[in-house]
Amino acid sequence: MSSYTIKDLEKISGIKAHTIRIWEQRYQFLQPQRTETNIRTYSSDELKTILNVSLLNKYGFKISHIDKMSAEQMEEKILSLNQIDAQKERVVNALIKEMVSLNMANFERQMDTYIGQKGIEKTIIEIIFPFMERVGILWITNHINPAQEHLATNVIRQKIILGIEKLPPVLHYTKRIVLFMPEGEYHEIGLLYVHFLLKQRGFYVDYLGTNVPMVDLRYLSEFHKVDYLYCHLTSPAKNFKIHKFFDQLAEVSKIIPIVISGQLAQAYKGQIAGNIQLKRTLAETISFLESI
Repeated sequence: MSSYTIKDLEKISGIKAHTIRIWEQRYQFLQPQRTETNIRTYSSDELKTILNVSLLNKYGFKISHIDKMSAEQMEEKILSLNQIDAQKERVVNALIKEMVSLNMANFERQMDTYIGQKGIEKTIIEIIFPFMERVGILWITNHINPAQEHLATNVIRQKIILGIEKLPPVLHYTKRIVLFMPEGEYHEIGLLYVHFLLKQRGFYVDYLGTNVPMVDLRYLSEFHKVDYLYCHLTSPAKNFKIHKFFDQLAEVSKIIPIVISGQLAQAYKGQIAGNIQLKRTLAETISFLESI
């Protein structure tokens, strides 16, 4: 069974560790175990509980009232929440709970229900990105088993690809864009979303995908007339050097505009070639895609 620290619970639920400690002292819904060095550890069931408690508390229920509810009563109250933001957060929490339980049938069912109601684009923005943001820090720090990550992201990946395939084929186009990620980068959800948006807008996409050697990128950009090279950086290999990567991109082409988005682009402060653009937020990325 997975175990989590109080900091893990804080990052996933949004409830400060100090508040969680106070709740433990005053109420009964959390009963953490303690290590030999007196450090709190929480089970998957307690993670699910804190997600339920935080959602109900955020939307008007007093902690003293929540403490008296059974798990079934909490779920019933959560389903009755009718605020739009509460409904979105409920789905995100449900995905987290199904992921930590390795119940991928229910995980996929939650995804399919929301896609059926809202469509894939809204699902990506309203559910998938918040879900990945909430649990991403745990993947990076190894507080979630890699099997949980792989199962969840592969379901998400399949849903986005299905959304891309359902779009009309691009037969006549004015722009050709190459999507890729460097060697050692395999987190392609963000890049698939860009693929969806580009195809939806009628652009032709050469999707090279993950783990692309520079020589392959250079070959394609020389073989075809390419209007943009687009890369999304989330969590490449540990030996990845972003400044070296930018230097290599500059050698691929000094003419083709190169666009970089993702977590590493957000934090980068160094020098870049004149044909490289950094998109540091989702809003900047969408604005760029709408402008080309």
